[in-house]
Amino acid sequence: MSPPSLIESPPKHLTQAPTALSYELFPPRNAHAAESLWATIRELEQTNPDYVSVTYGASGSNRDTAVGLLHRLLEETTLRPLAHLTCVGNTAEELSGIITELLDHGVRGILALRGDLPNDPVEAHPPGALTYAQDLVELIRRVEQRRSALLCAGRVAIGVAAYPARHPESPSVEHDVEVLLAKQRSGADFAITQVFFHADQYRDLVVRARRAGVSIPIIPGVMPLTSVRRLRRLSTLTGVAPAPELLAALGRADDDGESRRIGVRATVDLANAALEAGAPGIHLYTFNEHAAALDVLDKLQLLRPERPTRRPGPSGSAAASAPVAAPQLIKA
Repeated sequence: MSPPSLIESPPKHLTQAPTALSYELFPPRNAHAAESLWATIRELEQTNPDYVSVTYGASGSNRDTAVGLLHRLLEETTLRPLAHLTCVGNTAEELSGIITELLDHGVRGILALRGDLPNDPVEAHPPGALTYAQDLVELIRRVEQRRSALLCAGRVAIGVAAYPARHPESPSVEHDVEVLLAKQRSGADFAITQVFFHADQYRDLVVRARRAGVSIPIIPGVMPLTSVRRLRRLSTLTGVAPAPELLAALGRADDDGESRRIGVRATVDLANAALEAGAPGIHLYTFNEHAAALDVLDKLQLLRPERPTRRPGPSGSAAASAPVAAPQLIKA
């Protein structure tokens, strides 16, 4: 009898992949916010995430600030940026120029989003404007193809959004999955979910998506559940209410420290439930604050690869100073 093939009996190191880790940041609005953001960036950098995403305002309202932050991340840190890009209100020509600029800066990951629709329909749909995130995914691939020699025949990693709860403009959760499948067919590599508050929302999304033929990784986006004000605001935006008992517990907290402990514990439970449901990683919405995010990471103790310690060189490139070691449990 012939020995089992590699596919029939994969080595142990192929069946136990480390858990992906990433954070979301947004460009600072002023000098004071920039100082606070860079303190957060330096703290998060120590955890060696796989990437950090940088948000992009509706219709590119903060484009210069966002591109400036991406450039600094590439030049001054060891972090790998994932650039958000929205298409609503922008033509294919305008977006091609932005994509080219991002690639020229060294960005190799883009989160392709439609973006929030402006109140004025004319602003949302000027002549030649892209309508959906799927269109943006296809445009990124076309720009990439024209520049394949510059990319050494490599690929740009394209992420898209997924919705554990029904998108506010969608007729059904089934329609949301159809949209996700269309984005995959257009060239998306992975998806990051919008904020959710209940573990079954993530599990159900994955089940629906896999049954429909979605095969790309679906990474749960998790926010530290430490602020009642933020929870209520996001509940309004998503149409999904947080657990009443969590809101009540946070409301009874004597001080900010107790609120953080309660919220971190709830966040860890939510993230662990997603991981138990097969999540390939965790994407933490930091709101440009590192303390709660690091508390969550400390208690999750994710299996992570120990990457080399790198320092940006004179030209902004990073040089490795230690070999890659075996995966380890990470603590912030």
